[in-house]
Amino acid sequence: MLTKEGCQKRRERLWGNVPEHLEWLLIADPRHVQYLSNFMVQPLSFSLGERCLLLLERDRGATLLGDNFSVRSAAAEVHVDHEVIEPWYDHKHSVINRDHALFNAVKQVSERLYGRSGSVEAEWLPVGAWEVLASDRESHSVSGESDKRNKCSTSLDLGTTLRSMRRSKDADEIELMKVCMKAGAAGQARAREVIREGISEFEIYREVQKAAIAAAGRPGLVYGDFRACTPTSPKQGGLPTDYKLQSGDLFVLDYSVVLCGYRSDFTNTFAVTEPTEGQKELFAICQAGMKAGEETLKAGVSCAEVYKNVKQPYLDAGKGDVFTHHAGHGLGLGHPEAPILVPDSTDILQAGDVVTLEPGAYEEGTGGMRIEHNYLITETGYERLSQHEIAL
Repeated sequence: MLTKEGCQKRRERLWGNVPEHLEWLLIADPRHVQYLSNFMVQPLSFSLGERCLLLLERDRGATLLGDNFSVRSAAAEVHVDHEVIEPWYDHKHSVINRDHALFNAVKQVSERLYGRSGSVEAEWLPVGAWEVLASDRESHSVSGESDKRNKCSTSLDLGTTLRSMRRSKDADEIELMKVCMKAGAAGQARAREVIREGISEFEIYREVQKAAIAAAGRPGLVYGDFRACTPTSPKQGGLPTDYKLQSGDLFVLDYSVVLCGYRSDFTNTFAVTEPTEGQKELFAICQAGMKAGEETLKAGVSCAEVYKNVKQPYLDAGKGDVFTHHAGHGLGLGHPEAPILVPDSTDILQAGDVVTLEPGAYEEGTGGMRIEHNYLITETGYERLSQHEIAL
């Protein structure tokens, strides 16, 4: 989980990234509510899909706003100063529209926001909540013409500010992601034990999921690519099917373990039987691409340059057309997220970024494959976070 100290540090950093005249911020993206308070609705609960809002005030700290069942479905300890909890279900009465219970919580705090400059996360805030803040009343002014009116700024792109902050991971985020990495590596190791001719993609998925969750030691989500790539269909992806592996197939295991919203994402490709010479050649090129990419990973390097280095071994081998996607991407509360390692990327690596390197090769008549590691970018290079074995 995210720590109290980490959440407080991120809230302080957020205040330092917004104009000084703003006195309150209303956070609506569930990922950002978690990022700043450690609150998320447990996805493996009956409140899946519900959310709470987070009100930040310079003079009062952090307040969680939500209905009673959403708050009680918190995945972990919540690090806030106050809670405004609206009743929704009490085991006695019929329920109202659950979203309206959330709006009622907003209404409880809206009066004290009047006349004070603030900003909302417009990309995620429901229109109903905005109306509760009096956007359509005479007492409300978007521009803040009078000190007696509600001064809610729409000029600040609060969502983009938070997404930019997310790139530089704090210590509690890294520790949580390392647990995800450990779980992911356990699933990769289990796949190496069970992959054989005749086993189905779904059977492999079940074994990988079991091993990963056991290693995590807590409930979590497992998603990704659990697919066989064949010489006739070299690029396959998505959740497993009932297809049974055959001689000559390559099985791509590119999956994530998600714990408290954070995730791992790394890949290996397994030969079902003895790999062909063509498959070995492609795999060696992928490995050379990963090594070349690692040599450039460092704060201050452009992502376009990293992509160019990863792609170069393919070009040297006359196989540039078999590498058809990005060379890697950022990782954290989102997948993918900035920075993106592509030819025309304008992103620059920053210390604190967690990124992947993900060279792949897809050639009809040979098959398809992909390998991937996860890295924490530092001022002088990187720390590799994923520890699974990469080998056919």
